[in-house]
Amino acid sequence: MSTATITFTGVRKSYGGKLVVNGLSFRVQPGECFGLLGPNGAGKSTTARMVLGMAQPDAGAITVLGEPVPLRARLARARIGVVPQFDNLEPGFTVRENLQVFGRYFGMSASEIEAVIPSLLEFSHLENKAHARVTELSGGMKRRLTIARALINDPQLLVMDEPSTGLDPHARHLIWERLRSLLARGKTILLTTHFMEEAERLCDRLCVIDEGRSIAQGAPHALIEEQIGSHVLEIYGGNSHELRVLLGPYAQRTEVSGESLFCYTADPEQVRVQLQGRVGLRILQRPANLEDVFLRLTGREMKD
Repeated sequence: MSTATITFTGVRKSYGGKLVVNGLSFRVQPGECFGLLGPNGAGKSTTARMVLGMAQPDAGAITVLGEPVPLRARLARARIGVVPQFDNLEPGFTVRENLQVFGRYFGMSASEIEAVIPSLLEFSHLENKAHARVTELSGGMKRRLTIARALINDPQLLVMDEPSTGLDPHARHLIWERLRSLLARGKTILLTTHFMEEAERLCDRLCVIDEGRSIAQGAPHALIEEQIGSHVLEIYGGNSHELRVLLGPYAQRTEVSGESLFCYTADPEQVRVQLQGRVGLRILQRPANLEDVFLRLTGREMKD
């Protein structure tokens, strides 16, 4: 069994008396994309900061690339690329200059930096923007440059905090394509996200976090099968509670959210038969997904 790239064992972290990470344990294996999936405020960014040694745990143990963190975090960080939640590019510099400056932070020589810049520009689809200032770039271009910058030192591990937040669908899919190419090259990725689709598309395994606790871990498809394991019918219109009584015998589980009824069933056609002749209903049938898993584990009500 290979040595894990990241291990968290019983890690706890509080800020101002509030417990943000609560006994978190997980392992990230070399070459995989491991996701921390959860809503805003779940503790994902704090966990990423502890991986980098930028926040010190109150309890528990962390190792990253074989180094104890935060004790030897500096050594680990030399082999890590970081994509922060919000772009922190130097706006007055060009694309090329941003890469050059960041390379110097890792002690790279000018010739070493110049040798890798062409491939990074190609990777980020910014070959034609090398001399453009950051202020001239779109949001998607800035995000791709931030990812390219994180690769300047050819890191073993990439820590990416919400890499596609704020992007339009086209830019988001382009980012996902770039991340898949990194995995194909053997990079290990720790990805924090609140996008269920992003986690389902990219992650080999993930840890679902709610209020700083791990509430489920596993491969996306395995979690969907384990927690849901059926088709989903979303039924809009009519009396949700009356429909719930009607469909209960034909479903593995039903849930009411507002005026909508969610029906989980292995036999969706049998459910549809029960609804025949009822007017004013809209029915959406779809496969189960990670959002269903997350909502089953955490509930559908909004949390403050």
